[in-house]
Amino acid sequence: MTADRNVRQKIIGRLALVGTTLIWGSSFVILKNVLDSVSTLYILAIRFTGAAILTALIGIKELRKMDTGYIKSGVLMGVFLFAAYALQTFGLVHTTPGKNAFLTAIHAVIVPFLGWAIYKKKPDVFNISAGFMAIAGIGLVSLNDDLRMGIGEILTTFCGLFFAIHILLTSRMVEKRSVMLLNMVQFATVAALSWFFALITEPFPKDIPVDSYLSIAYLCVMCTTVCYFLQTLGQKYTPPATVAIILTLESVFGTAISVMFYGEKLSLRLIMGFLLIFLAVLISETKLSFIREKMSASKDYSLQ
Repeated sequence: MTADRNVRQKIIGRLALVGTTLIWGSSFVILKNVLDSVSTLYILAIRFTGAAILTALIGIKELRKMDTGYIKSGVLMGVFLFAAYALQTFGLVHTTPGKNAFLTAIHAVIVPFLGWAIYKKKPDVFNISAGFMAIAGIGLVSLNDDLRMGIGEILTTFCGLFFAIHILLTSRMVEKRSVMLLNMVQFATVAALSWFFALITEPFPKDIPVDSYLSIAYLCVMCTTVCYFLQTLGQKYTPPATVAIILTLESVFGTAISVMFYGEKLSLRLIMGFLLIFLAVLISETKLSFIREKMSASKDYSLQ
């Protein structure tokens, strides 16, 4: 009975994470278009304010469970999430949606080593191999022809570091805690920081087009409220290193959507990057057990 429950939880966790990456993949092109009329910090402020309010309304019955533990955990998660999103969105101003999507996925190789340093949990060879394979895929599409990176790529790379820290924090904080309450606090934290820095650095944007409001509403509801519920739920049942690899699928979906709707060209290098990312996910998830089992069976047969 316990084994069946563990299998169900594992499946639920993986499906939640893949669903997250699919929705997030759509956000790069949408966000790129919104940046033409609304600045980075105001997008984050409006997006996360709406998400905090929506999450509070959905989880209103759980508010009685709120304590200092939730507040401390949610605020800490929110600080790193704000830093990651601010760097990612500023980076997107100076690069393409596809490159922004792939470089965000650098957390795939950072998480296993960062987890080793912080929690003393040594990553296995499959996690390490998958991480570097994901980075190889990222490199195929993100580096310029002269092998140098522009300001947009540099900012997005640092955003990957903060996302890695956020993944590790979420995996630790979500244990035995309500997903709704944690997200409510971290969304409110990101919103507060965004409003603070936005209001002291620039005036509120005027004449925002209707389609920009609709795009921000999509970012608020689907890419924030829904996605972070799915991600946090998925991290309850998935190890951090595996989470980091699965989340790199966001870059694949993001680039694919960028090719279809933003006009980014599909090249052989890009296709090879896709394949390396998918192979990285396969290695992280299966540990190549199907190959090892086949080799073991073949060896046993030859000894008969």
